[in-house]
Amino acid sequence: MLLFKVYGVMKASTSLLALMLLLGNCNNHPSPSKQGNGDKSGASYLALGDSYTIGESVPQEQRWPVLLADALNKSGKPVQSPYIIARSGWTTRDLLNAIQNYTPEKPYDMVSLLIGVNNQYRGRSLEEFRTEFHELLIKSIGYAGGEKENVFVLSIPDWGVTPYGTANRESIAKEINNFNSVAKEECKKEKILFIDITPISRTALNDPSMIASDNLHFSGKMYQLWVNEALGLVKSKI
Repeated sequence: MLLFKVYGVMKASTSLLALMLLLGNCNNHPSPSKQGNGDKSGASYLALGDSYTIGESVPQEQRWPVLLADALNKSGKPVQSPYIIARSGWTTRDLLNAIQNYTPEKPYDMVSLLIGVNNQYRGRSLEEFRTEFHELLIKSIGYAGGEKENVFVLSIPDWGVTPYGTANRESIAKEINNFNSVAKEECKKEKILFIDITPISRTALNDPSMIASDNLHFSGKMYQLWVNEALGLVKSKI
């Protein structure tokens, strides 16, 4: 349970609203938010995840999968606008439920996965995360037509550096590290590229411009740094 300093009812309401943006609807498994502009030129790209992938509190053009596609296009690697299946609040189980019946007409040339922050926030076990994350890896490989080299994972960023993580910054960081260790281990088993952007996310502690307007998620400036980290590694896959 996260503890926050509360100064009156207004402060408590603000905190609750911001955390709802992270959690989403805990009791339902809503339809995924799917994005794409219909452009069929270039490599196809599927992005799976949660609030970070859908870009909570940032414009569509600042979502990190969109920024990555733009960067790849500018580097001479034609990529379609990403097809995004993500929603704020999703755990690994929520994402699995959302894609249970998703059967694309043909394999994607590139598949990314970033998931787990809500497992950490809700106090879900590492064992459960390991099982469900591995299942998501297998699903991702399937969406890539069985080509493991066309799948990559971004580590879970550390939301403890945001204003709403202040009270439990150290414990959040430790738990995020533990979840990322599991994700890295499972990626290694399946020979999937694991890109560690967590240290980059922690630089937001000293740069408010890397935090989104809700004071809980990251800004497009931060997402661009993730893209800069991933670009060289992903570019070689296309």
